[in-house]
Amino acid sequence: MTMRRADREVTDLPEILDIMKKCDVCRLALNGDDGVPYLVPLNFGMEEENGVVTLYFHSAPEGKKLELMEKDDRASFEMDTGHQLQYFRDRGYCTMAYESVTGKGRLSLLPEEEKKDALCKIMTHYHPEGEAPFNPAAIPRTVVWKLTVETMTAKRKKPKAE
Repeated sequence: MTMRRADREVTDLPEILDIMKKCDVCRLALNGDDGVPYLVPLNFGMEEENGVVTLYFHSAPEGKKLELMEKDDRASFEMDTGHQLQYFRDRGYCTMAYESVTGKGRLSLLPEEEKKDALCKIMTHYHPEGEAPFNPAAIPRTVVWKLTVETMTAKRKKPKAE
């Protein structure tokens, strides 16, 4: 599908990953029981290997997200950053600068032996300056899952000059 504003599209994978690194919330849309999408904001971690992007999430061992994932492993995601409201009073014009990434993929639960590494990726996303240890006693009580991204697009609207 062609992006309507191709002048704002970001196609370079390293640039897209840079946008994602600046985001602090990933909104995940799951297929709801009633035919209405179930949307939830989540903390996340990520990795890219050979062009494949994987997002990591954690949750309690029960809840609506997990129930819906079990029924349908397809999901969409959205994240955004760099919001800058610009108001030009003299022109009566208002706009917003931003960067965003949207996409879709498949969800899967991680086995016990992969959870610690994924949790470290989540911690690294929020503490890029270095190690952020966490209590390993939490690992068995935590469900960790991933979204293997199948497609994604990114946009950037730069601030307008005054």
